[in-house]
Amino acid sequence: MPSEEQGPGTGAVRVECPRCPAPVAETGDGRWSCPEHGVVVPLWRAVGASYDAFASHLQRVEAFPTYLPWPLGPGWSVSDFAAVAPTEGAAHATMTCVSGTSQLDGPVDVMVVSEEPGTGFGARIAGLAGADGGELLDPGHEIDGPAPVRVRVDQYPVGLWPVSVSSSPGEWDRSVLAGEAAGRWLWLVLRPASAILLLRDDWILRDVSATGPQLVALPFGGAAPSW
Repeated sequence: MPSEEQGPGTGAVRVECPRCPAPVAETGDGRWSCPEHGVVVPLWRAVGASYDAFASHLQRVEAFPTYLPWPLGPGWSVSDFAAVAPTEGAAHATMTCVSGTSQLDGPVDVMVVSEEPGTGFGARIAGLAGADGGELLDPGHEIDGPAPVRVRVDQYPVGLWPVSVSSSPGEWDRSVLAGEAAGRWLWLVLRPASAILLLRDDWILRDVSATGPQLVALPFGGAAPSW
């Protein structure tokens, strides 16, 4: 089982490898080691979604963007979040998940990942172990041509391309899109796959790392997705 620790402030977190679910162990020199991937920057995942745990997450990542669809629709809540960050130093990635229902799809999870190139966390969330955003966005690879989906990230338009999950293990139960925002890879993973139809050009992703008191109004809770 992944190790469990207290994050800064309040809120228990599980400490894992960013590329796989394996637990990691401290090596004694401030670094963490995964039995599969060697020395890694650890992934910190909240045990339960709550305001206090989210505040601890934002304290850990500081200025690194944490994106949420904004505003949340009625009945939607923040159900999961995580960060890839060293014990001390700048974060490498963040993830949030919001969960709700749609008339056509029933229960829906929308996961948003922002990561530095080479982190591998977005690929894990997408079920594409070993892939990096740069590999998928290179011309001639799986993604090519103009972006079929556009969202607004803090008022700036960002193009997203669909990523094939046909070669990944497990059921094809998700839609995956990837693009680039502020010099980092941006991933959207939607479950079920049909939920991609919810995306519209006026979707806004807001960096809530410095939102402040408005976070109090956010609903937290619900079942966290598996990834």
